[in-house]
Amino acid sequence: MLDTPLAPDTAPDTAPDTAEVPALSLADQLRDPDAFAAALGASFRRFGFAVVRDHGVAQDLIDRAWEQTAALFALPDEEKRRHFIAGGGGARGYTPFKTEIAKGAHQVDLKEFWHVGRELPAGHRFADSMAPNVWPARPEGFRETFVELFAAFDRAGDQLLSAIARHLGLAPDWFDRAVADGNSVLRLLHYPPIAPDAQGVRAGAHEDINLITLLLGADEAGLELLDRSQETEVGGRWLAIKPPAGAMVVNVGDMLQRLTNHVLPSTTHRVVNPPPERRGHSRYSMPFFLHPAPDFLIETLPGTVTADNSNRYPTPITAHDYLHERLVEIGLVKK
Repeated sequence: MLDTPLAPDTAPDTAPDTAEVPALSLADQLRDPDAFAAALGASFRRFGFAVVRDHGVAQDLIDRAWEQTAALFALPDEEKRRHFIAGGGGARGYTPFKTEIAKGAHQVDLKEFWHVGRELPAGHRFADSMAPNVWPARPEGFRETFVELFAAFDRAGDQLLSAIARHLGLAPDWFDRAVADGNSVLRLLHYPPIAPDAQGVRAGAHEDINLITLLLGADEAGLELLDRSQETEVGGRWLAIKPPAGAMVVNVGDMLQRLTNHVLPSTTHRVVNPPPERRGHSRYSMPFFLHPAPDFLIETLPGTVTADNSNRYPTPITAHDYLHERLVEIGLVKK
């Protein structure tokens, strides 16, 4: 986490510079896994973000998911709210507009979203800590599409975690145990059209909670990361993320930052409001928050503790307890 305050909940007055995040190909992992791991790790160390092409998620599945996401959020507000679970922490189903707030922010985000989690068989040992999915009657085929997309993200995430393990000097399958039946969440996000004088931003400055986030691109711009390479007394500069068509944005979450003792940093990012001429347009995105299993112990990796990088987290914490702490901070769970 940053030691400096996060930026205020306002949109920028001028267009930011673009982050020069290199586009990597996941197909290179098969040809030269060590080289791919080094390139991915270097991008994470520099930006906390990476851009990945050839990620294996089929384009026809992505297209179907975009269509159904737009159809879902076009449903009447009353119908969507029937799928909101009071006291559920937004874990599954619908979360209404202006519910979530970034840690340290003063205004709620200008967004609504829907969460799809892992489908567990009856009697599973994590049934008490991983809520069942909520499936709407409309649009038709919604459940089949997003169960399939969840599995595709899962596969891509496993490959990326294998590269991260190599980069950290661990066995390539080190994360397999951590994420088996993990509490990952696929979030369908809708940023509705906003008034020219709207207060707040679409998503306030924040870091993600999980291990890594895999994000399919949106047709509307707005995603920015905080570049800490040129920090000043008032913080770093904001850089726009503009991945190539079809590429996936991947970023480090706070759980991985904690596990690696900040060797791999969780970078602050936000979604700013568009210029006035684009504020009448919706923005959609689909982040996949890759989580470990609830009982996974987040304990600093010994190889990341050095004379120059002492252990910031001497007390381990389970993924379930850490998630709960953070959900309280962002207003999805009450104390």
